Amino acid sequence: MSDPLRFVDVCSGAGGLASGLESAGFSPALLLDNKPQACETLLANRPGWNVLCEDLVDFMPEEHPESLDVDLLSAGLPRVRASAAVRRADSDDELRLLRATIYLVHSIGPRALLLENLPALVDSPAYADIRAFVAAELTHLGYGLRWFVLNAADFGVPQERRQGVLVAIKEPYFHAFAPPRPTVAEHVPVGRVLLPSMRARGWRDADAWASQATAVAPTLVGGSENRGGADLGPSGTKRAWARMGVNAGALADEVPDADYTWPRSTVPAQMVKITVDQAALLQAFPPEWRVTGRKTARYRQIGHATPPPVGRALGEAVASALRSVHRP
Repeated sequence: MSDPLRFVDVCSGAGGLASGLESAGFSPALLLDNKPQACETLLANRPGWNVLCEDLVDFMPEEHPESLDVDLLSAGLPRVRASAAVRRADSDDELRLLRATIYLVHSIGPRALLLENLPALVDSPAYADIRAFVAAELTHLGYGLRWFVLNAADFGVPQERRQGVLVAIKEPYFHAFAPPRPTVAEHVPVGRVLLPSMRARGWRDADAWASQATAVAPTLVGGSENRGGADLGPSGTKRAWARMGVNAGALADEVPDADYTWPRSTVPAQMVKITVDQAALLQAFPPEWRVTGRKTARYRQIGHATPPPVGRALGEAVASALRSVHRP
């Protein structure tokens, strides 16, 4: 069996990308996030992981020699906003983190970089300047670049979630890299994934509800740290949930019990709500993965995460390229 490949993961969040990479044969040298709740989640699931709770911009790799000269630097970054598209006081925060990740390549010197973000970053003219900056920095350091878009639903995640991905790999490994191919022949519907949990407290109509929840979920969004409680997204997303009999305006504390009467209403406010644990299932976290904190904090961690099966598929594709050439 090959030795594990070592990686540093930044903006680790709830650990979706890191756990996917772990299942692809990577071993984390260091994980970094600036949110204490995310760091607590990581350590709750992997007490042996080396987790550093610090802002990415303040991270000094030379103070953490275990992070140097690793095989992979991975980052599931907050969604970068095109400067022309938004006018917010914090609109530069996401770009600041992306730039910090690229500059980190200089000091860490990984054989590969994996960066996950929004699909528009791959090909939208609004992000041309950002792509040019990334290309200039990485080609100067000897990396080949590949931008592409994946849909998490193609990897068994019961969710329509398009993700923009950058993989940069040093020669002579780059030409052996190919983006991962879909792992499922058909998408997994919401009803099939949530039926066992909907039955868990004796809800008599669980099977009937699941039989009409035949689509994949819309994209889960974690929302802003500066807004109120958890819901499942904007108005278009809420309409898509309503077509599956789900009230997306809030999250339930528990699944329906034996006394719950399903009104079978077309009014969203009268529909069943899903729980935070069910949102984690829709993000394809393993059932045993524990996301810590209160309801809104837990949902935000889940909504911002990279689904672990996507992380695994990307990890396997990168690992295949890195193992294609024997290291000296």
